[in-house]
Amino acid sequence: MLLSAVAAAVPVVVLLGSIAIFEIKAHIAALLGLAAALLVAIVGFGMPADMAGRAAAYGAAFGLLPIGWIILNVIFLYQLTNERGEFTLLQQSIRNISDDRRLQLLFIAFSLGAFFEGAAGFGTPVAVTAAMLIGLGFSPLSASGLSLIANTAPVAFGALGSPVIALAAVTGLDLHELSGMIGRQLPLFSLIVPFWLIWAFAGFRRMIEVWPPVLVAGLSFAIPQYLVSNFHGPWLVDIIAAICSMICLALFLRVWQPKNAMTSADGATATETTPLAGAASVGAAAVAAPEPSRAAVLRAWMPWLLLSVFVFTWGTPQGKAYLDSIWIYKYPVAGLHELVQKVPPVVPTPHAEAAIYTFNALSATGTGILLAGILSGFLLGYGPISIVRIYLRSLYQVRYSLLTIAGMLAIGFVTRYAGTDATLGLALANTGWFYPFFGTLIGWLGVALTGSDTASNVLFGGLQKVSAEQLGINSTLMAAANSSGGVMGKMIDAQSIVVASTATRWYGHEGTILRFVFFHSVALAMLVGLLVMGQAYYWPFNLLVH
Repeated sequence: MLLSAVAAAVPVVVLLGSIAIFEIKAHIAALLGLAAALLVAIVGFGMPADMAGRAAAYGAAFGLLPIGWIILNVIFLYQLTNERGEFTLLQQSIRNISDDRRLQLLFIAFSLGAFFEGAAGFGTPVAVTAAMLIGLGFSPLSASGLSLIANTAPVAFGALGSPVIALAAVTGLDLHELSGMIGRQLPLFSLIVPFWLIWAFAGFRRMIEVWPPVLVAGLSFAIPQYLVSNFHGPWLVDIIAAICSMICLALFLRVWQPKNAMTSADGATATETTPLAGAASVGAAAVAAPEPSRAAVLRAWMPWLLLSVFVFTWGTPQGKAYLDSIWIYKYPVAGLHELVQKVPPVVPTPHAEAAIYTFNALSATGTGILLAGILSGFLLGYGPISIVRIYLRSLYQVRYSLLTIAGMLAIGFVTRYAGTDATLGLALANTGWFYPFFGTLIGWLGVALTGSDTASNVLFGGLQKVSAEQLGINSTLMAAANSSGGVMGKMIDAQSIVVASTATRWYGHEGTILRFVFFHSVALAMLVGLLVMGQAYYWPFNLLVH
């Protein structure tokens, strides 16, 4: 087991070491990691070479659609708004809520980001909020790293509850019981993360100066998150909680503002201040510019409001089903589909692993974002030729990011079908009494490897259930812990980091971003693990189990 786990860890070490230690460009690091994954799968785990190659191609295709498709179209939308100064007006309107950078960060990265996580997931919240923050004058490191930290507590209920729905499907556990259990774990962190976010940006003392609105944002998210997840289900948890948080925070800031406003975007995290082209003097311009008219403000917000409407519509099961009924193509990957068998203890019962690539070009979230961008372009006065020109420029801008994301997903799919990620999970599962803590870290590891809480739940959900039953621990608790622990791995998964670096046009600095967020990810994951330990063994924490 030890040697197998060491071999299975090689691709992860190569990938993260290349990025964080040697600061190799992300697309090259992804190719090195893929080479290591293929070598371990073929030589170490005996996977046929052609099957390993097909798994890599399958993963690369999945990386381009849906994930890369989202990134490309968010950048396109941003470029449309930035080209004619609409983003400057957007910044001025946000300053009307508060000109304090800490509160702008709280509203955009935490509250608004949670809405996009609930509606779409799959990198959308980080792409949108990082682009908005960089346009507001935040440094690329601040915009990237803080967007990743903020996108944690909502992740388990992202994309209209997809991770929980997938977890229930693979474990056979009751959907509402799983939703309720996760809803008794994450609200505590919905309170912690806003404070953690501002602390990471501005330091402890400057965080304490704004504790009332931070508490309002966290409480107004945590309470609906608990109520909806326990008494309704996983589908609308993030949507409702995010709307409540945005409304409560905006209303509270009408009657409360900090005595010492922090108007500089160079918080404790900033080591450089080169923002997007055209946004370098946004802060100064916003101060000097006259107050914009209401019509101008609505025009500036219009693209982002359209984005919200399209993303929500594309995220609903009814919307997806309708678009899929028009056209969808499902391709069973020959030489891979149902040729890999998962067996206990990774899953309760043996079953063949499916490998079907779904080309859902109409119902993909990125398509909704593209349509929102095109419609916004026409409403902002662009002609067809200008829209095409900006789109092609955006495509050129993200070319290396798309290659990187394809490489990252290729690694994830090779490790999945070769069984190397399951090997790492099994190693952590053999920890006896400490299993509730390390079982939580299995979820963290799963998301760090796959880039998705849904994928981590599919990968390790069965393992969590079987291991918990063997140790006499509540299986619903450990299955939920896989998802709750997994959300803290979201900020260090390579795909999310590349999404953030692309949205801030800071490509090539992924190592800096990873080093910044790594401590926060590990620390928060360990806190979730300690909570799960308490739920498993200690009163009064175990009251949260029922």
